[in-house]
Amino acid sequence: MTLDRFAPAIFVLLWSTGWVVAKYAARHSEPFTFLGIRYALSALAFFALCWVLKAKWPDRATVLRAIYSGFFLHGFYLAGLWWAIANGVAAGISGIIAALQPLLTAMVAPFLIGEHLQPTQKFGLLLGFFGIAIAVSPKLFDPASASLVHAAVPLAINLIAMISVTYGTIYQKKHLQTGDLKTIATMQYVGALIVTLPLALAFERLHFDATPEAFGALIWSVFGLSMGGIGLLLYLIRRGQVSRAASLIYLMPPTVAIEAFIAFGEPLTVPLIIGTIVVVTGVYLTNRKSARMAEA
Repeated sequence: MTLDRFAPAIFVLLWSTGWVVAKYAARHSEPFTFLGIRYALSALAFFALCWVLKAKWPDRATVLRAIYSGFFLHGFYLAGLWWAIANGVAAGISGIIAALQPLLTAMVAPFLIGEHLQPTQKFGLLLGFFGIAIAVSPKLFDPASASLVHAAVPLAINLIAMISVTYGTIYQKKHLQTGDLKTIATMQYVGALIVTLPLALAFERLHFDATPEAFGALIWSVFGLSMGGIGLLLYLIRRGQVSRAASLIYLMPPTVAIEAFIAFGEPLTVPLIIGTIVVVTGVYLTNRKSARMAEA
């Protein structure tokens, strides 16, 4: 089928727009406020989908685990990422930092599941972090920056967001192996809302300018990203093509950088390009063994 062939690439293209939407939405709303609205609508949309398809709801323990995983997979992760972008981190650089997730997963795997890294994988880890350093170096040492701390704090928050989604991913793999993914996704967005709503109430004025552009970003976030991206992932899982989607994740950083260049004119600087290449190479080397084992 044609969709079988192109679904993984479509998934990556959809997911990569999340960084562009984050920067675009920052012009029209505070980040936590926007995310709170998005999570509430996403939970309602998934609930409606579950109701229409008569999905089977999990037991109470699984519901609580799904909510808990949503704290990290969506709540703390996107809160940190969107706040960082709203406070000056370029979408292209944030996209490169996103590539740290599989690297961080590989780092903690020996401690959590006893998986030992091969020398090539360890080299890939070093390459990945070296690539990040190259990409963000102009941001840290830009004379136009008010101070090193002013530039470093948003980058640090972005990195913490990557740690959050890494933990959430590992938790889901360990504790949410069974159950209807649609109902689990519904409860994960409930968990994300539980995290994000207090942040918006505590630190923001709940500003959302309600312009057509703001509603456009919101509609795309809910249906293009939360629904469309997850829907394609469910399709790939059912068709057994998860490994193809995972391999295309290596294209995420350059895709985000190109989209940010087109949408906002973010420069494709030499450090950004070199850092992207180094990070992608590091992620590939670190995950090459697990990818082959998954296909075997």
